Amino acid sequence: MSDISARGYAHPEVLVSTDWVAGHLEDAGVRLVESNEDTLLYASGHVPGAVHVDWTSDLNDQIRRDYVTAADFERLMSRCAITPKMTVVFYGDKNNWWACYAFWVFQLFGHTNARVMDGGRVKWEKEGRPLTRENPSHPPSSYKAHPRDDAPHRVFRDQVLAHVRAGGQLVDVRSPEEYSGARLHMPDYPNEGALRGGHIPGAKSIPWARAINPDDGTFRTAAELRKLYVEENGLDPAREIVAYCRIGERSSHSWFALKYLLGFAQVRNYDGSWTEWGNLVGVPIEKG
Repeated sequence: MSDISARGYAHPEVLVSTDWVAGHLEDAGVRLVESNEDTLLYASGHVPGAVHVDWTSDLNDQIRRDYVTAADFERLMSRCAITPKMTVVFYGDKNNWWACYAFWVFQLFGHTNARVMDGGRVKWEKEGRPLTRENPSHPPSSYKAHPRDDAPHRVFRDQVLAHVRAGGQLVDVRSPEEYSGARLHMPDYPNEGALRGGHIPGAKSIPWARAINPDDGTFRTAAELRKLYVEENGLDPAREIVAYCRIGERSSHSWFALKYLLGFAQVRNYDGSWTEWGNLVGVPIEKG
């Protein structure tokens, strides 16, 4: 894969290579964060010095279906020894689904000095780079979080309904079978509670994985992404786009590609996604 700076991205600084990470393992101004779908994977081996962020317990409120408060986020940052000025580099399994999800949640609290390691765990392991089971011993930090601001990055069901009625752009990043309504969940995954199958009216079916190179999980070039989203699917970069999947993890990956790699003007993630929309009374759906 070409050098990140040569791929034509709108914001190439949000991606770092495995080479870059390997060269900054001892950098006190950089904190590596591993976030995986498989929350036990970190303990089996991780990049030296990386801390673990569990998406289920560290990022999500344990009572309401929502994200943690600013106070909870401050405690997480202190535990992870992250300071407000520190560069945070995310990586994980599933070609960085959950790395992008964690990156997205960090944006809700204004931690903009954040990056994603291109290719995630898959690329790091394929290159034979070191993994350790040793937990890092970083001293706790002092972190004052910004109040959580969902508006620039997140959209809720009533906003989505208004967006649909206005003929707004939506991207469904799930599998074609989920989009059509043939499945209520991804292959090899349990049904996560949606009562109906299908998609939000007007949504384009653009599975998240089309944005990556399958051999190593790296993002495709800007020209390839532009062909996918603009030329093949007719998305207008100047108009608002809402991305969704089942709970917001795959769509955070597509949100990252659209917002940072292509520089689309306004992209928001609907984390309620199909587990909410597929259960709502009285909202429109389409099948096929």
